[in-house]
Amino acid sequence: QVQLQESGPGLVKPSQTLSLTCTVSGGSITTSYYYWSWIRQPPGKGLEWMGAIAYEGSNYYSPSLKSRTSISRDTSKNQFSLQLSSVTPEDTAVYYCARSVGLPKGEYDYWGQGTQVTVSS
Repeated sequence: QVQLQESGPGLVKPSQTLSLTCTVSGGSITTSYYYWSWIRQPPGKGLEWMGAIAYEGSNYYSPSLKSRTSISRDTSKNQFSLQLSSVTPEDTAVYYCARSVGLPKGEYDYWGQGTQVTVSS
């Protein structure tokens, strides 16, 4: 059974960088052909795909967030991470990590429980 767990600060100040980590257990992030995504849901809005890192290390980003987003991985810890720079209150959301197969943005078979991040001074 694959499990994903998000971790990171719950409160970030405006203009700072939001950093989250997703720890994966029960499966390797380097296994073909899985993609590991970050998805967020602002209050009262739908899910927004932010980007993904592939099993072989390639990155994929949402065009609307690409200039502020970086996704990396630590294969020795079986983790992948999100950095979102220059945050504003509009970046307040529940942030999820999730896995898909075959495509970086598609049907997700495993999700983390989500972590609330609030951007506020």
